[in-house]
Amino acid sequence: MSTSTIGIVMHGVTGRMGYNQHLVRSILAIRDQGGVSLPNGDRIVPDPILVGRNAEKVRELANRHGISRVAKDVETALANPDDTIFFDAGSTQMRAELLSGAMKAGKHVYAEKPISETLEQALTLARLAHARGLKSGVVQDKLYLPGLRKMRLLKDSGFFGRVLSVRGEFGYWVFEGDWQAAQRPSWNYRKADGGGIILDMLPHWRYVMDNLFGEVKAVSCVGATHIPNRVDEKGRAYKADADDAAYATFQLEGGVIAQINSSWTVRVKRDDLATFQVDGTLGSAVAGLTRCYTQHRVNTPRPVWNPDQPQTMKFEQQWEEVPDSQTYENGFKLQWEEFIRHVAADTPWKFNLLEGAKGVQLAELGMKSWTERRWLDVPPLSIEAV
Repeated sequence: MSTSTIGIVMHGVTGRMGYNQHLVRSILAIRDQGGVSLPNGDRIVPDPILVGRNAEKVRELANRHGISRVAKDVETALANPDDTIFFDAGSTQMRAELLSGAMKAGKHVYAEKPISETLEQALTLARLAHARGLKSGVVQDKLYLPGLRKMRLLKDSGFFGRVLSVRGEFGYWVFEGDWQAAQRPSWNYRKADGGGIILDMLPHWRYVMDNLFGEVKAVSCVGATHIPNRVDEKGRAYKADADDAAYATFQLEGGVIAQINSSWTVRVKRDDLATFQVDGTLGSAVAGLTRCYTQHRVNTPRPVWNPDQPQTMKFEQQWEEVPDSQTYENGFKLQWEEFIRHVAADTPWKFNLLEGAKGVQLAELGMKSWTERRWLDVPPLSIEAV
């Protein structure tokens, strides 16, 4: 057995998600554990080089975490042939150009979603990776959450019988920035900067539905800009013209109906910031980020509608929790390990740029559905069509 390194250019890690999930809890955690194990028993250790628009902040992060390499700009980082992977967690508007430039420099690419603002851009990226024989990956972190992994176990075991419907609730109140600072960057709420919850969240729901409940076949979506005025990070008022809520219904393969609400203008009265309820002929389940509860056909209660009397049933107490049968590691880290293994040893991998394009496709169709006030079919995408 031998140990080697793999150079990874990391762009956009000064932001909250890029720093916490990708740098600290993924790449540095993998480095500290001695790398990723390969099928032949060898290990490969990530060797990151950081780059970003704020060179001082990038350098400070590197020093804080014992990272020896920092590039002055992306072009310099891409020039080193020993760095074989380029990763981006920056703003959506910059992503397509960054990924394209990295692939033209011969790099395998891994990126946050959405991979672009338009389907045309996304397919161009997928074409480029395919033409150059490069490996690509798009973050699909929700599939690695303990709650949804438990949901997958239930589905694979036949617990649900025939799945009938999926109901999803995602979101929380993002402060307007006047009384309290917002928890999200202001560009999220400006169309010109690539903001909007439809572009941000429908790509997530695409891979969740495709991989857990059935391929998405049609969409009907209504968006809204509920809070039209916000205050940015510097205390300046600005017009928030991007959608901050989306209410979508999907038709899935096999006749499954999915309804998912996404909102940055909702106050939470549920178990988690994201919850999914799946109802089937034999049983139902409700999953959050970590926990999952079930109710089988044989122990489903028999409520009776009576609006004249206070409800006596404690419905939330009638569900059984799925136990933790294993230790669940950070989902971002798990997917990073899989992608590194894919690049280094050509192990099987599904979540490439074409899968990322499917998410952009659904967001684009969701926006069109909202504008035209109608259902839209979701045509299939394939590498042959690319």
